[in-house]
Amino acid sequence: MARRTPLHARTPTPVTQSTGGVEGNARLTSSVAAVLFLLLFIEGVTILQIGGLISTHVFVGVVLIPPLLLKIATTSWRFVRYYSGNPDYVRKGPPAPLLRLFGPLIVVLSLAVMASGLLLVVVAPSSWRSQLLQIHQATFLLWFVVTAVHVLGHLAETLKLAPLDWARATRRQVGGASTRQWILVVGLALGLVMALWLTPYAAGWRVLLSN
Repeated sequence: MARRTPLHARTPTPVTQSTGGVEGNARLTSSVAAVLFLLLFIEGVTILQIGGLISTHVFVGVVLIPPLLLKIATTSWRFVRYYSGNPDYVRKGPPAPLLRLFGPLIVVLSLAVMASGLLLVVVAPSSWRSQLLQIHQATFLLWFVVTAVHVLGHLAETLKLAPLDWARATRRQVGGASTRQWILVVGLALGLVMALWLTPYAAGWRVLLSN
């Protein structure tokens, strides 16, 4: 009877080799996380003087949307692959229990913050604005708290993995580095285009928030 090859000894499939598999997903997730951290820091600064920086607040907030959706996609992919029993993701293991608990909450709050912010800027009738503003502020505060825990929990991993696809010495160690770079660059470019299109709609809020 032929012996079965252990999972850890099996040759990676061509798809895994070309995309990087679980390690490629981890690198992309960390690269996106690093970009989000920088953009969120700038967004946080604008909140300190929101009346005068509303246009900057909206611009950075819109730029954040594609990278944030990309981060949700990469972490959701790991979630699905792990719980569907993919051997590579099972071998890597799940995040810490607290981070797993916060993950779905971060996704829901992220979508709520983005949706309420976009509605405020673009389509909200004046009769809805106070309610939407309250929703946006409340969901942002909740999102900030759980995201802070999430960031601290993944900080060491992010600092370790985020530069690997961009450094010449390490980018070839895992397949698909160029693809991951392009995914991130295209996401940022899409965010910039959206921000340039939507930010002019925020001009009226400068007066309202200054009062």
